[in-house]
Amino acid sequence: MASNSVVVGAFAAGAAVASAAALLLRGSAVKTASSKPKESGRFSSINKDTSGARTQKDLPVGKHPIQLYSLATPNGQKVTIMLEEIGLKYDAYMINIMKGDQFTSGFVEINPNSKIPAMVDQDGPGGKPLRVFESGNILLYLAEKTGKLLPADGAERVECLNWLFFQMGAGPYLGQFGHFYKYAPEKIQYGVDRYATETRRIVDVLEKRLAVTGAFLAGDEYTIADIAWAPWIRCLETGYSAKEYLRLNEFPNVNTWLARCSERPAFKKGLVINSSTGIKEYHSE
Repeated sequence: MASNSVVVGAFAAGAAVASAAALLLRGSAVKTASSKPKESGRFSSINKDTSGARTQKDLPVGKHPIQLYSLATPNGQKVTIMLEEIGLKYDAYMINIMKGDQFTSGFVEINPNSKIPAMVDQDGPGGKPLRVFESGNILLYLAEKTGKLLPADGAERVECLNWLFFQMGAGPYLGQFGHFYKYAPEKIQYGVDRYATETRRIVDVLEKRLAVTGAFLAGDEYTIADIAWAPWIRCLETGYSAKEYLRLNEFPNVNTWLARCSERPAFKKGLVINSSTGIKEYHSE
């Protein structure tokens, strides 16, 4: 009987400890779930963990069929370069992301993800307005609409889209390198090293591809694949000041290709549209 009492007592004590531990863990979990992480740095004033409009404000609308709402970041530059290349008439309005313009009700209506660039084609399929967001999708839409800068041949078209969609997946890695290397409020060497390594690997993919084509990413002709990649590769030097850190001189094919792209008049003009130091607002003549 005595031994049974000891066993029962020990079991009860263990259950009490387990119950207390469970309550402690539950309280910790609730606290963790309800507490919001604090962020510091350049983007802390605009970053939140919820989506949607924060202010009610309509977007301006110009007279041309294409209405672009953007900023001269690499993703925004893709679209202005493309529009200059294909010659469509458009109105381009600068979206100041540091002031939260991308969270106005008008912008969110076009892009629920609140990212530039976003576009409306007032003369979309059937003559009806059509919103288009995500830079790669905008490039593809404009190429198909005009029949320009996208090969018509099935195999060549697919090869072009291979490189376009590769960029869409790889771009955030380059962006994360820029964040940890230049913008993070505290130096996290692990983050710098991880994304620097991946950035160099990505650039090396382009280097080897251009060694095969000798001209552009999809082949002999300049396409939306080049327009998608060139602003981002350029940004590694002009935006992040990381040319030496990334040892970009070790990629001669990429440097030659970027220079070739940069010589195009549409490329030069597209870079400065919707820029706070260039052409903030632009309207085709």
